[in-house]
Amino acid sequence: MNFYRNRSIQILLLLAIYFISAPYLNVETQSFFYTISVFIKDMLMIVMPLTVAIFIAATIQSFKNKAVFFILAITIFEACSNMMSVWYAMMSAYLVSDMMPPLNIASSAAQLEALWRFPFKMPAFWSADKGVLLGLLIGLLLPFTHNKIAHKSLQAAKNTMEYLLTKIFARLIPLFVLGFVVQMHASKMLDNAITNYASLILVLIVILVIYISFLFLLSSGLSYTRFTRHVKNLLPAGGISLTSGCSLSTMPWTISGASKNLNHPSFASAVIPTTTNIQQIGDCIAQTLMCSMIYLQFYGHLPDLATFSAFSVAFVLARFATAAMLGGAIFVMLPIYETYLHFNSEMIALILAFNVLLDPIITSSNVMANGALCRVFERIWLKLNRMLKRTTPMKAENFI
Repeated sequence: MNFYRNRSIQILLLLAIYFISAPYLNVETQSFFYTISVFIKDMLMIVMPLTVAIFIAATIQSFKNKAVFFILAITIFEACSNMMSVWYAMMSAYLVSDMMPPLNIASSAAQLEALWRFPFKMPAFWSADKGVLLGLLIGLLLPFTHNKIAHKSLQAAKNTMEYLLTKIFARLIPLFVLGFVVQMHASKMLDNAITNYASLILVLIVILVIYISFLFLLSSGLSYTRFTRHVKNLLPAGGISLTSGCSLSTMPWTISGASKNLNHPSFASAVIPTTTNIQQIGDCIAQTLMCSMIYLQFYGHLPDLATFSAFSVAFVLARFATAAMLGGAIFVMLPIYETYLHFNSEMIALILAFNVLLDPIITSSNVMANGALCRVFERIWLKLNRMLKRTTPMKAENFI
């Protein structure tokens, strides 16, 4: 029974049923499936700005019992490491862009139309980026209020939105994907897209391996002996996450592997739990590369520097929102793609499909990179302590 509860299996089965029955479905039926997907997407766009604000505020609030200097240092470190991986993926996109000829959209058949849409548009101020700013403001100001009602209200709001996304919207992902795939199939773009993206998956794996190897080189101080030992210590965590598809459940093995690579093993117990759901290098690289390639396919060129700069800032900030939520993080990112990269329904369908297919690889990359960066941060933290003229390095129990 657990086999059929797997979201990826559900999507694959549903798509298989559709492709078998597609020749017998009329336009109205296909439009109905597309309408369901559009309705789910519109609902997400309505709730997402407030959701992002609540999740970011809750994430910042969760740091309240930890040393302020430690949290400031690790937050900046996580933001910088995520930002570096995003820009690395974008530069990689420029290098491999010649492999991706644009989709022949002009020759596509007529597009399906949704049978029904909301009769109103959301105001300009109701957007994901405004939610990010609101969440940062609430999260930074709330610890100074010492208002227990406000803290409890935020936690209750976070629990409500997490339930909405992980227990309701997440279970609608198969239908969400189906409707957009139906649209792409009807418009004759699906076959072209599958052909073009097949080789890109192999390219993505190579790009991930190169960057994670670079992180392990940094963590080992460019020593080949330490490099191989560091990788070996974290391979069990990487393997477990590859099969489980969950960074959080792999955390004990990540802490164990990372601690073997540190000067102060207990440091891993302070860093890994803080970074697991925020510092997701695999996600940053895969999402950015795939979004760039999808953008290229539909618009004939990669995002310009101004567009990508705005996207990268919003994307990195949104990673702090996903830390407060498990199982529905992709929903936080969709408004970012729509707002900054102008993703349409078909583009959203593609990025969702790739998330399903590549999730084990991305999760394993997150775990391996997080383990390597734990050692990198330890080196930075020890230097910061020396700069502050501390005679002995702080132990992990002093950080939290």
